[in-house]
Amino acid sequence: MGYRIGIFGTGAVGGYAGAHMVRAGEDVTFIDMWPENVEAMRAKGLRITHLKDVAEFTVPVRALHLTEVQGLAKEKPIDIAFICVKSYDTAWMTMLARQYLAPGGFCVSLQNCMNEETIAGVVGWGRTLGAIASSITVDLCAPGHVHRNAGKGGKAHTVFRVGEVHGRTTPRAEEVARLCALADSCTLTGNLWGERWSKLIANVMQNGMSASTGLITREMMNNDVLRQYAARLGSEAIRVGQALGYTLEDIFHLDPEVVARAGEGDPEAKKIYDEARLAESNKPGGGAHRPSMGQDMVKGRRTEIDYLNGHVVDKAKELGMAAPANAALTDIVKRVERGELQPDPRHIIGLRLN
Repeated sequence: MGYRIGIFGTGAVGGYAGAHMVRAGEDVTFIDMWPENVEAMRAKGLRITHLKDVAEFTVPVRALHLTEVQGLAKEKPIDIAFICVKSYDTAWMTMLARQYLAPGGFCVSLQNCMNEETIAGVVGWGRTLGAIASSITVDLCAPGHVHRNAGKGGKAHTVFRVGEVHGRTTPRAEEVARLCALADSCTLTGNLWGERWSKLIANVMQNGMSASTGLITREMMNNDVLRQYAARLGSEAIRVGQALGYTLEDIFHLDPEVVARAGEGDPEAKKIYDEARLAESNKPGGGAHRPSMGQDMVKGRRTEIDYLNGHVVDKAKELGMAAPANAALTDIVKRVERGELQPDPRHIIGLRLN
C-alpha cells in the first residue's frame, strides 16, 4: 500500500515537489492558507513551468482550504506530512498536521532555515526529518502556477538532500528521498545539520540583499560592492556555523573556507570567489532569479529575515561572537518591510562597517 502524503503549505517548493509526486501517481493532498491558490488548483490543476529545457505540465490535484482540513479526520491518516511554510508559520502548521498523522507518521521540514527543532517541539524528535532544496529557484508566480527559473539540476547539481536528525540511514528517509527524487536529483545525507546550515549561509548571502535592494541575483553579483558584502555576510555565518560544530558543505560550489576568507578580505580567496560568482551569474540564464525573500518583498509578504540573517546574529551573540554585517542587513530589511525605506542598492552600498 502506498503512503498518504500531505503537503502542508503549497507555496513554490511544496507545490513543485508535490506536483511531481502527483504526476508519478502518489496519493497527495495539498493544504494551503491562500484561498486563491487553493481555488486555482481545484479549477485548473497545479501548473509547473521551467525557464529552459523542461516541458511544462499541469496535474489535477486535491487541494484543501485550512477550514476544510478537519475533514481529514474521517479519512485514512497522513503518513508523511511535508511542512512547506515560511519559518514563522512552522509551529502552528505542524500542530495542525499532527492531528492527522498516522501512528507511524512523521513530518519533513522542506523549508529554508533551521526548523527541525520547532517541528520536533510539536511532534517529537522521533517524528522529524529534514529535506533541503538547494538552489531550486522556484517561484509561486500566480495562484496554481509554480515557475522554476532554471532547468533541472540533475547530475550537474544535487537539488534535494534528505536526512534524519541523528544522521543514520533509515527506510523512511529513503522513502522521502525517493519522493523528492521524482522532482529532481536527490541524495541521502548523514550530515543534515551541516547541510542545513550551509543552505542557510547561501540564503543569508542572497535573500536579505534582494529584499533590501530590489535586485535579482545577477544584478547583485555583478555589482562589486554588493558581491563583496554578500561574501562578508557568508563569512560571518560560516564562522558561526563552525563555532557551533557543524561540518559545512560547499557554498555555491565553493569551499566554505574560501567564501569565509573572501569575506574577510583575503586577496587570493576573494579572486576565487569573484571569478566563480561572476561566472555563475553571467552564464545563460544564470542569476535571473529573484531570491525568495525578494519575492516576498515584491508581494508585500512578511519576510524570514529573523530566521536567516537574524538567526546568525542571535547565535553569534550566544557564542560571544559578532555578526555586524548580518545585523545591519537585518535592520535594513525590517525597515523596508515596514515601509520606512524603499528597496534600493544604496542601503547596502552606503554602509560603512568597521
